[in-house]
Amino acid sequence: MKTTLSAHLAAAIGAALFFAAASPVAAQTGTAPAKPAATKKPPESASRTEIKSTAKNMAAGIEAADDALTPAELSIAERVYVGKLPCELGATVTLTADPKNPGYFEVLGKNFKYRMFPVPTTTGAIRLEDRKAGAVWLQLANKSMLMNQKLGMRLADECASPAQLAVAEAIKKAPAVSVLDAPATAPLAAASAAK
Repeated sequence: MKTTLSAHLAAAIGAALFFAAASPVAAQTGTAPAKPAATKKPPESASRTEIKSTAKNMAAGIEAADDALTPAELSIAERVYVGKLPCELGATVTLTADPKNPGYFEVLGKNFKYRMFPVPTTTGAIRLEDRKAGAVWLQLANKSMLMNQKLGMRLADECASPAQLAVAEAIKKAPAVSVLDAPATAPLAAASAAK
């Protein structure tokens, strides 16, 4: 037992000497070395979530400014037929006005959904566009159609509201006179005026 006790004592003294040699400052002064002065942390910048939130709010403000329609576009939007419109080949297109953004419409079909807004035209046709998707809704007096300009195809044709069906029937009963056809009375009137 004496050997193990002396062995432990020798090990403890050896460890103490080892640590004393490793720390010469502590051995010379008899005190522990001073810790470096604590540095102040710089003030924390805005957190990542605050930055994201601010960016989203700014983007929403920019979109709202872009989404604002002119009075001319709003007057066009008032003439858009809304509701479920039957189209050719049994297809249907549903137009719904956006209650939060006046002048904007949601156009739904079997394989598509677009958010459209009115665009002024020189022909008098009502035109709605979704520029991101490349979709165009054209509403004429007698029918409407949906086209995708990016794909270069019609998605729905011969769509008609009840008012458009009435106009289409009136056109069938009394077709418009062609500009190329001369009226029958014009040559007679010109001949009698020449005499």
